[in-house]
Amino acid sequence: MGSLDGRVVIVTGAGRGIGRSVALLLASEGASVVVNDLGGALDGSGADAAPARQVADEIAATGGAAVANGADVSDHAAAEDLIKNAIAAFGRLDVLVNTAGILRDRMVFNMTEQEWDDVIRVHLKGTFNTTKFAAAYWREQRDESAQNRIINFTSVSGLHGSPGQPNYAAAKMGIVGLTYSAANSLARYGVTVNAVSPGAATRMTESVPDERRRVRMGTDDDERSPDNVAPLVAYLASERSGWITGRIVHAAGYEVALYNNPQPVARVIGTGPWSLDALAAQVERSFGPMLGRS
Repeated sequence: MGSLDGRVVIVTGAGRGIGRSVALLLASEGASVVVNDLGGALDGSGADAAPARQVADEIAATGGAAVANGADVSDHAAAEDLIKNAIAAFGRLDVLVNTAGILRDRMVFNMTEQEWDDVIRVHLKGTFNTTKFAAAYWREQRDESAQNRIINFTSVSGLHGSPGQPNYAAAKMGIVGLTYSAANSLARYGVTVNAVSPGAATRMTESVPDERRRVRMGTDDDERSPDNVAPLVAYLASERSGWITGRIVHAAGYEVALYNNPQPVARVIGTGPWSLDALAAQVERSFGPMLGRS
């Protein structure tokens, strides 16, 4: 008996890296998996059906149930077809894992409009597209007791502000906002929505210069493996995880960490409209020491 027996899961970006590790583990736990991957290059160019097909074949070879899907999640209509494909293949949908993404790294003053638009389109719009159509399907079911799951992927690049990835950082923080919003709106339909911030050695991370990497991984290949991220996703995909929603959880190496949700850490409250001088004095007095201002 697996922890995901009978559950139907879509994993986007599942042809390689973390998505592949997630798809394989979920299948080994009994889930029927739609292995989605456009099969493009790291920068999003091109397409290749082979990565998704190879992962689906690998799952089938071990007795699991999987179908390959090559939809471009940044295409609104293709994302709708992806959700329909899962339901047609396996009769239902329980879990959506949004892993797909690309990189177009450059400092903000050198970034082109196209580099900005492409990364936002794949990461943020792609996550919105699949989320929208999965949510619409679950809304039709109107089952508050259901155990449906959306698991998005954010990044320390956004959470901590990687200097060479303004497009990627913005997209990944946009996904955090989408996660919060969807968690609040979809609870009535039996859906939890969380975001995973991963750290692992993938073709994405290998393309980032060492001096720009936020997460410092060990040199042990086992510790750097994307397989270490998959167990957290498998837990969040299970019925056991229904108590947690609207949260960011980090997984890297052998560590799992819960992020706090944004909240005020200090306030200044006046008795009427602020004058500029009075506000400046209060902000510097109250906030300054917290931010290292002497």
